[in-house]
Amino acid sequence: MSSYWSKFPEIQAQINQVCNFMGQKIQVPNPEIEKALIQLTSSGGKYLRPAFFFLFSRFGQAKVDEQKMVTIAASLEILHVATLVHDDVIDDSPLRRGHTSIQSAFGKDVAVYTGDYLFTLFFECLLETMENTPYLAINANSMKKILLGELGQMNLYFNQEQSVSDYLASISGKTAELFKLASKEGAYFAGADDAIVSLAGRIGYHIGMTFQILDDILDYTADPKTFNKPILEDLANGVYSLPLLLAMQEKPDAFKAILDKKNKVSSEDIQTISQLVDKHNGIKLAKEMANHYTQVAIDDIKQLPPIKAQKQLLQLTNHLLKRQI
Repeated sequence: MSSYWSKFPEIQAQINQVCNFMGQKIQVPNPEIEKALIQLTSSGGKYLRPAFFFLFSRFGQAKVDEQKMVTIAASLEILHVATLVHDDVIDDSPLRRGHTSIQSAFGKDVAVYTGDYLFTLFFECLLETMENTPYLAINANSMKKILLGELGQMNLYFNQEQSVSDYLASISGKTAELFKLASKEGAYFAGADDAIVSLAGRIGYHIGMTFQILDDILDYTADPKTFNKPILEDLANGVYSLPLLLAMQEKPDAFKAILDKKNKVSSEDIQTISQLVDKHNGIKLAKEMANHYTQVAIDDIKQLPPIKAQKQLLQLTNHLLKRQI
């Protein structure tokens, strides 16, 4: 795992435990799938959702079972990785986290089975830790919201009539929901009171919304040599993210002729759209929306008890949500 958490040594230690736990879990009687899983879980992911889980657990008062907390944190990462594997199959993506994607390296059949196997591990973790709690149902509902977010996005492929509200509804499911779940679970299973659990979920939600918006901005602004996925892959697949939608609101006629080509757009067309998005303020307006969600998250973090974890959350949120865009 990368040294991303070196400034947070306590979190680093707990994430290392999550990595070790996942390594022990990933033992399947199929060498290709096991190789694929090892590659995926050791390819430099930041383990953000487990990190937020552990940070919010600092606000509880209960004496916790450390192994149980590691298992729950791992369940969040396992679910996240499972969705990534299936996303790459759908998008025919060649890269994931700067490495060859599972579907590209091993084929779509291996990738689908790999994602399916990860879902079974996720359910195992839940059954080991959440019996007789409301979080079995809450996890099931979160999974449904994640899927509905993805389906909402799929239903709008190449649709030039979609709105910013459509986009926000999609990312609230496919990205923000898991950040929200991680934050709430951390507080709940550490015995935090209901007000803290609710506030944790709200903070996680707004962090997730900003995280996805910034990721979509980076699709238009990042250096292709350092970005860990193909630039503007979503656009080529008919996914119109926030910078494009905001620019289209400003000047819809500027984009229509190219977008009418749908999946026949060329690499030159994509670069033209990228330039038009910048010209018509799509990136600027998307940054403003990201800043809004960031500020809501920061304001809510300031309402948490003034312990060390609160300061760490502020530091992490500022670092994560104000990264170079």
